[in-house]
Amino acid sequence: MTLGRLAWLVGVALLVMVVNVAVSFLYMVVYGHIIDPGHEEQYYQDHIKVAAPYCSIVAGIPLMFLAGWWVSGWWEGDLAVKAALTVWLAYALIDSTVILAAGLTTRIAVLFAVSFLTKLAAVYFGALVAGRRVLTNG
Repeated sequence: MTLGRLAWLVGVALLVMVVNVAVSFLYMVVYGHIIDPGHEEQYYQDHIKVAAPYCSIVAGIPLMFLAGWWVSGWWEGDLAVKAALTVWLAYALIDSTVILAAGLTTRIAVLFAVSFLTKLAAVYFGALVAGRRVLTNG
């Protein structure tokens, strides 16, 4: 794997992260305007602190599946799965750094462990599905 390919994989991890954060923002827009409107801004800021880890888990599963499926198409065989796992590893390292900088509580640690494990499973299965697609079409 070349440095250029590794940079692309880290870029995919960052893209997944940006889209995942955008989903949290979208959730808050819907929550604030449709589900529970009429509160002070602090109410919504407190709510997103609770809701964001759950948004990350729920949205992260399909996002990581798609990322694994997409990047594994760049390689064949074992390299396809390794590429997908590299995306997950880059995501986990970046997200862990952010979490540690923001302050880690037991509740957040448990939620992020669940988030990382579900994303790992999703990216792996995405790579496996893509591998089957290549075998079927190839």
